[in-house]
Amino acid sequence: MTDLAEVQRDLFDEQQALDTLVAALTPEQWSVITPSPGWNVTDQLGHLTYFDGAAALAVTNPAEFRTSVDALLTQAGSSSDGGDDFILGAFRALGPATKLDAWRTNRQLLADAAATLEETTRVAWYGPSMGAKSFLTARLMEVWAHGTDIADAVGVRRPATDRIRHIAQLGFITRGWSYTVRGETAPVGTVRLVLAGADGHMFTWGPDTADDTVTGSLEDFCLVVTQRRNVADTGLQAGDLAMHWLQRAQAFAGGATNVPAPRGS
Repeated sequence: MTDLAEVQRDLFDEQQALDTLVAALTPEQWSVITPSPGWNVTDQLGHLTYFDGAAALAVTNPAEFRTSVDALLTQAGSSSDGGDDFILGAFRALGPATKLDAWRTNRQLLADAAATLEETTRVAWYGPSMGAKSFLTARLMEVWAHGTDIADAVGVRRPATDRIRHIAQLGFITRGWSYTVRGETAPVGTVRLVLAGADGHMFTWGPDTADDTVTGSLEDFCLVVTQRRNVADTGLQAGDLAMHWLQRAQAFAGGATNVPAPRGS
C-alpha cells in the first residue's frame, strides 16, 4: 500500500469512528458547547461538512473551488463572526439526522475525489497548493481534532489509535511554522520525537543526534500540536528546546491561535 493510500484509508476510518460517536448523540447533545470558543457540537460537524465538500471541489473543479474561496473571504471580511454564518448557517438549521446525512454526503464526495489523486498531484487550497498526501493528512487532522472537541464536550473517551501517526508527522514538520506564524524565530537546534503508539509501536522522527527529544504517547503529541491540550496536561517529556516549541506548537494553517490554558489553571 502506498503512503497516499494509507492516508486515504486512515482518513476514512477516522471519519467512520466519529460517525459512530455522533450517530449515538441525543438531540440535546447537538447543542452542547465544545472547547472551541462559541461552537457547539453542531458547529463542529458543520465545519467538517463544509470543508470536506470544499476539499472534494478543490480536487474535481479547481476553478469553482477558487470562486468559493473568494466568496468565503469576502463574507469573512465583512462580518463580525469571521464567516461562521456563511459556513454554518444552513447546517445549523437542519435536524440532527439531516446534519449527519449532510456530512456523510460530503465525506463520500471527498472519498470519490481522493480516489483520483496520485502521489504527485497538487491540490489548490486556501493558501498555497498542497501535495496529495499532505492534503489528505490535513483532512485527517481536522476530523480527529474536531472529533476530539465533540468527544470532550459529551464526555466520551475515544480509544487511541495509530491512525494519527500522520498527524504527528505533520506536527513534526511544522515546528518552524509554529514560530513563523507568530512572527518569531525558532531557537537553533534540532528536535527528535520518540512516541509510543496505541499498540506499543514506537514512532520516531528526527535524527538520533538531535539536540533535544520529545518522548511520550503519540496521542498526547497530537493533542498538543492540534492545540487540543496544553503540554502541561499531557505526559510528554522534553528538554528546554523542545518544550519551547511544544508551548506554541501549531500544526494547522491560518493565523496564530492561542494554546489552551492548562486545565488545572
